[in-house]
Amino acid sequence: MASNGSFPQRVIDIAKGLGIELRGQEVDAYVTLLKGNLAALAVIDSLPDETPPLRYPRRDFRRPAPEENRLGAWYVRSDIPGAAKGKLAGRTVAVKDNVLVAGLPLQNGTSILEGYVPPVDATIVERILDAGATIVGKTVCEAYCFSGGSHTSATGPVRNPHDATRSAGGSSSGSGAVVAAHEVDMAIGCDQGGSIRIPASFCGICGMKPTHGLVPYTGILGMDPTIDHTGPMSDGLPVGMMLVGRFFAEPTIYRAAYAFEQDGDWRSM
Repeated sequence: MASNGSFPQRVIDIAKGLGIELRGQEVDAYVTLLKGNLAALAVIDSLPDETPPLRYPRRDFRRPAPEENRLGAWYVRSDIPGAAKGKLAGRTVAVKDNVLVAGLPLQNGTSILEGYVPPVDATIVERILDAGATIVGKTVCEAYCFSGGSHTSATGPVRNPHDATRSAGGSSSGSGAVVAAHEVDMAIGCDQGGSIRIPASFCGICGMKPTHGLVPYTGILGMDPTIDHTGPMSDGLPVGMMLVGRFFAEPTIYRAAYAFEQDGDWRSM
């Protein structure tokens, strides 16, 4: 066996630290596998790390003061105006804090990522700004986006705007809360098993889980690429109703939801 400090010996030491004892051909097999992976990683590391230019200037972000964050729903506040014209011109949008916004911190609900600032925008962020909206901040999400409640984020619980003693739902908890509290026109949520729909239901707003692949997930911290979705969102606690349509039939769902809303005060039905 090679002398102490060699690559095979390091593999043996790491395995031992994990409670695994490697011997003979097992060591050789692991060394062969790891060398292939490390060679591929070296190639990636050697490639130029080019980032696309930002078309919209970033103004300073700030941590919200307690008096402007009574629901615990804001992670950071910002002022990133988009294009002068567009379908979302004049609208304010909040972005869930698992979505990359260049120059703004991203925590994904966990202290492990505290201090990380991405250098690029997610595709959906670029499209929001191209449509003329202003991104006014990032909203708190549950730790690793892994809870349907609103109590697991490292920044503390997100409160329901209808009753501060109740859950706002998750994992897009902050997005649902700030929309329902009329602090923003709309927000972006992300959904695998209900993370748009649950806070929309708990907070009494409309949320859309689009057809898989319709809205690009590029630049968003995902859970599983086969079920990752991102979409728009999230007097007493409201009762939720979910409309389900065919693939790529989002316009039909929007029309049906609008018709239901116009039939009366849907929040008290």
